[in-house]
Amino acid sequence: MRLKISDKFLGHDADREALKKELQSALEKSHLLQEKKGKGAEFLGWLDLPAKIKSEISEIEKAVERISAKAEYLVVIGIGGSYLGARAVIEAASPFFEKKKGMKILYAGHHLDASYHNELLEFLKDREFAVNVISKSGTTTEPALAFRYILSLAEKKYGKDGLKDRIIATTDAKKGALKKLADSYGFQTFVIPDDVGGRYSFLTPVGLIPIAAAGLDIKELVNGAADAAEFLFKEKNPSENPALLYAALRNYLYKKGKSTEIMVSYSPKFYYLTEWWKQLYGESEGKEKKGIFPAGVSFTTDLHSMGQYIQDGERHLFETVVSLGKPAKDLTITDMAGDPDGLNYLTGKTMYEVNEKAVLGTKLAHLSGGTPSIEISLADFSLYSIGELMYMFEYACGVSGYMLDVNPFDQPGVEDYKNNMFALLGKKGYEEIRAKAEKNLSEL
Repeated sequence: MRLKISDKFLGHDADREALKKELQSALEKSHLLQEKKGKGAEFLGWLDLPAKIKSEISEIEKAVERISAKAEYLVVIGIGGSYLGARAVIEAASPFFEKKKGMKILYAGHHLDASYHNELLEFLKDREFAVNVISKSGTTTEPALAFRYILSLAEKKYGKDGLKDRIIATTDAKKGALKKLADSYGFQTFVIPDDVGGRYSFLTPVGLIPIAAAGLDIKELVNGAADAAEFLFKEKNPSENPALLYAALRNYLYKKGKSTEIMVSYSPKFYYLTEWWKQLYGESEGKEKKGIFPAGVSFTTDLHSMGQYIQDGERHLFETVVSLGKPAKDLTITDMAGDPDGLNYLTGKTMYEVNEKAVLGTKLAHLSGGTPSIEISLADFSLYSIGELMYMFEYACGVSGYMLDVNPFDQPGVEDYKNNMFALLGKKGYEEIRAKAEKNLSEL
């Protein structure tokens, strides 16, 4: 993995000196992270996960083998970090059109749209399905409601005794509504560690069960993350450590007024990795009226919709462009009689070559438009590389949050919408909040 920024944005001695200070700060904050002495240190279990989780892989694979023998589809019920990490890996690593080796993964409980869940229930009536419900407490509204409906359907279809080989609960080790329900039904359970927050949980059973069910090699993913962890812990030169360099560059640009970061890739396979990254950085850094706003685009598609603004709009943004390496299979462009589309000048070139020139053309345009661009280059887009990249982003996020002097491992603001929703729905104990919410409705 390589990481760099255009020299144009480090053209003056003052710029280079400012970046040097950010690099030193990143190194200092990485010591705070590794020694678990910073804010939110009780939620740093993810730091050691790549090494620790290896002992659970066999049990995860056996559980997946058991449910896949019964079902073609796996419904993953979760929201936020409880499903985004798994979906990011599955969408990135699975072929679009080939027959997949594992189960077909469906998702529920990540929103409250009635039409979607009705259609899903209708679809499942005539299919063989299993369920992986993921929730620390079991009371989060979106997944808990979805599980109610899907559990009811599964029980009608398979009987209560038939659910034990079809439902896995990933939840708290000892307490909570989902743990209690799972024990009463006899579902197999896997533990969400107390010291790992949802957005950092892709290497726990939260992420690994759905990824394994999709037919992907979770050992390769974990190995990539483990090697990344070993390197990031040992490399003390922040210019050679991609996590520290990334954190330093982001904060350097933030202090220059670049308050929006756009994650860019040139492959649709990266879409849900971007969604995962957006939660990771938005929920970790957006506190105390601080933080870079994380956004995402997929090029070249979004060059035809968002390209104008990125090129010529307000100069408050910068890009982080992830290059995924050369594909295993390419397409060579052939001649067409009469050249009706005017593309015969491309004859003999490959689709990858054309895409690379689009990348270079975009870089030149955005450089001239004054958009700073951080480039992250991967050798390939294997599960190993995905594990490396995701762990690097997590490590850099912890460092970057400490550089902003916020706690990167809590999310106090998320509770506000929940409290208002509970109050407006008449949940007991929320009467005072309800009175205030109803009074404020007139301001909407």
